[in-house]
Amino acid sequence: MDLRDGIGIRAVTTWLPHERSTAADALAEGLLSPDDLAKLGTRELPVSGLAPPEMAVRAARQTLGAAGADADGIDVLVHSWLYHQGHDFWSPPHHIADRLGACRAVPFGVQQMCNGGALALQTAAAWLLAGKGGEQALVTTADRFAEPAFRRWNGDYGVVYGDAATAVLLHREPRPDDALHLRALATAAAPDLETVHRGEDEFSPAPLTHTPYVDVRRTKKAFLAEHGPDRLTEATLRSVRSLVRRVLDAAGLAPGDPRLRYVALPRLGQTALDTAYRPALTDVAHADTLDLAPDTGHLGTGDGAANLATLAEGRLLDPGRYALVISGGGGFTWSALLVQAPPRPAGPADSATADPTTTADTTRTQPMHEHTGHGRQEGRRG
Repeated sequence: MDLRDGIGIRAVTTWLPHERSTAADALAEGLLSPDDLAKLGTRELPVSGLAPPEMAVRAARQTLGAAGADADGIDVLVHSWLYHQGHDFWSPPHHIADRLGACRAVPFGVQQMCNGGALALQTAAAWLLAGKGGEQALVTTADRFAEPAFRRWNGDYGVVYGDAATAVLLHREPRPDDALHLRALATAAAPDLETVHRGEDEFSPAPLTHTPYVDVRRTKKAFLAEHGPDRLTEATLRSVRSLVRRVLDAAGLAPGDPRLRYVALPRLGQTALDTAYRPALTDVAHADTLDLAPDTGHLGTGDGAANLATLAEGRLLDPGRYALVISGGGGFTWSALLVQAPPRPAGPADSATADPTTTADTTRTQPMHEHTGHGRQEGRRG
């Protein structure tokens, strides 16, 4: 999706609970071995006592407050989730809209495994660009991976799961005081990989028919036994490499453009990132990578938006600079988002100086520097 004219991100928030489950606790309880933890690289996971839609409402209120926006100005509300939202037969997006007072918004959901948050952003952007869908869209994500039905530390291979909610407020006309501008977005899919999370199981009439908890290890073992260890890795490498090139081309950026400052990685374990994602970034090896998984683990559908919040709240991008945000999820689907810090408005004093959005930045000399972790406060905002 070519968004060179831009979609404005007025504000973006990650809401994190105060409670944490630590790697030291998981080790002491025998949930993981020291070798497992070394491969993951995760120090702690946020643990919520609230249901996911309640978390989403908190994130959304903080985003609206940061933007100085009213809920009744939202035209569409798109909510994405990976796991149980608190009720079996129910619409979480409508609950979120009602609690916010977004009375005229059209609420709907996007479920697309862990890449659902990126697809929700893409859907909201398309809605706004259609011209008849209104001026503002709110995108929320929320997941809570509660025991006993979900084992956050050892229910999967290469991924551990933290609880969080995110909220992104988009609008059709970018402004200089936006948190970020969304400049390009692309998605690729490999439906032949859907058995990674299905295995050889028969279709069941109700949740948790096959096992008393969500056992992703079991379905992955079945997939690996049939297809070997390389098929998913190769598909990820191929897809992410292609997506990076597509979004850069859509925005008119060369791979080596010095304005591209960061690549934010999905919040997965270190082995998964080292084998399937980092090798796909050779075209943009000059950019710094943001690996924010160690202090949160994987946030379900919220990885991409949480990384946007970190970029915005930390003011990591100078005016006019760009960042790539990569995400992926079961099915399989991957997305790449290209965002830009709003260029500094030109003034009379700028007429004799170079445009900061086109000059090379010489302040950073260490390519592919790793940034890890972030603060622990509840209700982080971008």
